[in-house]
Amino acid sequence: MKDVYFETVMLIERLHRLFLEVIKGELDRMGLMDISNVQCFILYNIGKNRLSVGEISNRGYYLGSNVTYNLKKMVESGYIIQEQSPHDRRSSHIQLSQKGLDLYEKIDALLREHTKNMRHNGLMEQEIKSMRALLQRLEAFWNFTATQDGRFL
Repeated sequence: MKDVYFETVMLIERLHRLFLEVIKGELDRMGLMDISNVQCFILYNIGKNRLSVGEISNRGYYLGSNVTYNLKKMVESGYIIQEQSPHDRRSSHIQLSQKGLDLYEKIDALLREHTKNMRHNGLMEQEIKSMRALLQRLEAFWNFTATQDGRFL
């Protein structure tokens, strides 16, 4: 069980990196050199919402430590609009610009196309849902283990 568990952890990491490579390939095909695959991932997670910068990390939209850098680059490239909070100068809110919304729609179309292709390649919706449920249970286990001394459960 230990070997399968560790191999699964490694597979999760590889899948995440591979998904980012898929996004990078799509950005290259679109000729977009002013946004990285990681920034595009953040952009898609923001979607049509207006969020505080802190919410991006808190909601798990971005797992790295340099979210501020990536947001700054997206503001400079015109994908995101950042506004200071009128009530707290230390806080700011972001939302996608029209350029960002246009890219969001393109990535959304790509994901819709992926879901169609999954069915044609034998990946069924129920299997994906079951996998998601299992990964959510694993996430809950890791959250518990990270916050408690869960070694002896």
